[in-house]
Amino acid sequence: MANEEMLVLNKLLKEIEDLKLGLDPGVLSGWYQRIASDARSEAPRHLTDSIDVIQDPILPMKFEFKTSRRAIRYVVEAIERNLDAMPLATRLYFQKLSELIQAEALR
Repeated sequence: MANEEMLVLNKLLKEIEDLKLGLDPGVLSGWYQRIASDARSEAPRHLTDSIDVIQDPILPMKFEFKTSRRAIRYVVEAIERNLDAMPLATRLYFQKLSELIQAEALR
């Protein structure tokens, strides 16, 4: 019985570590860059310069995704294409980002 409990505890600890890793500023930055790159590659040439990500140098968990209204579609599609490859916490983060971008576009 104790061995089974240790296995469950070890599995739980690994899941917690994976969640922490998924919200690491370096991990988020990598995904932001990948999404921006994917969005630029799908967007028409005249919109590629309007897609950019800025990471705050003082607050590394703070990002600004700059995009024109006409390029939002390509950013949201890039997020959706990459969700399955992301760790769980990162996926939840970018799903929320997608919702916020779309809500802002409707304003």
